[in-house]
Amino acid sequence: MMKIAIKMLMGDRAKYLTLVSSIAFVSLLFIQQGGIFCGLIGRTARPVEAVDAPIWICDPLMRSVDDAEPMQDTDLYRVRSVPGVKWAVPLIIRIVTARLANGQYQSVRLYGLDDATLYGRPAHMLSGDTRDLLENDAVIIGQAESDKLGSPKIGDSFEINDTQARVVGIAEAPRDFLSNPFVFTTYSRALSYLPPDRKTLLYILAAPKDGVPTQTVIANIEKTTGLAAYTEDGYRWHTMGYYLKNTGIPVSIGVSLAMVFVIGTGIAGQTFYAFALQNERFFGALKAMGVSGTTLTHMILLQSLLVGLIGFGIGGGLASIFGFAAGPQSKIAFAAPWELAAIALCAVLIICLLASLASIRRVLKLEPAVVFHG
Repeated sequence: MMKIAIKMLMGDRAKYLTLVSSIAFVSLLFIQQGGIFCGLIGRTARPVEAVDAPIWICDPLMRSVDDAEPMQDTDLYRVRSVPGVKWAVPLIIRIVTARLANGQYQSVRLYGLDDATLYGRPAHMLSGDTRDLLENDAVIIGQAESDKLGSPKIGDSFEINDTQARVVGIAEAPRDFLSNPFVFTTYSRALSYLPPDRKTLLYILAAPKDGVPTQTVIANIEKTTGLAAYTEDGYRWHTMGYYLKNTGIPVSIGVSLAMVFVIGTGIAGQTFYAFALQNERFFGALKAMGVSGTTLTHMILLQSLLVGLIGFGIGGGLASIFGFAAGPQSKIAFAAPWELAAIALCAVLIICLLASLASIRRVLKLEPAVVFHG
């Protein structure tokens, strides 16, 4: 009977293709919108990923990596004295305004790295050398969004807080949520780029001693200093959580996904119902031959499941092409983890199930005598 169900489904090529294409379109939109949501939220944590530190320490009031709640300079020495801490270095991450050679102003994300170790420096240089940061007025810029700085080359310069910043290198850098260019320099030079303030230390990066669990060191730091400490992944989620709670991104994308779900269910439901109407004589004949309602229900569910899987495969493939075309350095924020694909598949199967209910109801109420009509 299941073979008969498949033959009935594919016998009418027009309706079969309509069903598959509608589910494929729903799958494409669901993964594409979900991927943009994941991409946007993921970009809020890109400034954290750019440093790659085992432990992040900051003021407990710090809500995200874009916030600014400085600590006391003495907190660095307090952290270094905590049991289990192997090393600890200062870090500045601030949004500042740069003045370009043409007189225009542009916000940049400034990284102030420890002068002695340059910990957190870019891992992949496209030109120049990170050791050149020790030169006077030296900065390294990230290639992403560098066009907003006029696509400077090595030797070009601009100003930050009326202080010269001379480009000594170009590095690979991620695109962040605010789409600001990344600028790396030393900690002491970053202080000259910032407005005068009583407290300037924003972050302390640390690492556990060999053999000491990271969570143990984090607990020691929080207990001893009263500061907040996170693993890199923990601070990423701390930042993403802030944007999830305090921006309209989840609601906006959620409304789009809900509309996709409702419209997809409506289109697929109408097509499935039209399919049942067109094939009611065949279902009537099967009923007349003694096929039970349960078997007919299984046949329709198989048809909807088959349409859902094929449509999801096509839609998911098109979404993958979209994501591949966008690329990690594209201005389009897109990320499609496997969890998103699993959620999209479940949504598509639910749509197919809901769409098939009207067909199942129609077939179960069908009188076998319909096979003898007109």
